[in-house]
Amino acid sequence: MPAAVKAYCVKCKAKREMKNPKAITMKNKRKAMKGTCPKCGTGMFRIGG
Repeated sequence: MPAAVKAYCVKCKAKREMKNPKAITMKNKRKAMKGTCPKCGTGMFRIGG
């Protein structure tokens, strides 16, 4: 499990570390990370390089 993945939370309007990050592959074969905000519980998403 990847640790310390940071992403922008749209609801909190701040960059935070994801809670329970999970590596996924999008339909266009790009890698991304999906998790939740530890403060408000909103879904977070970060597209990888």
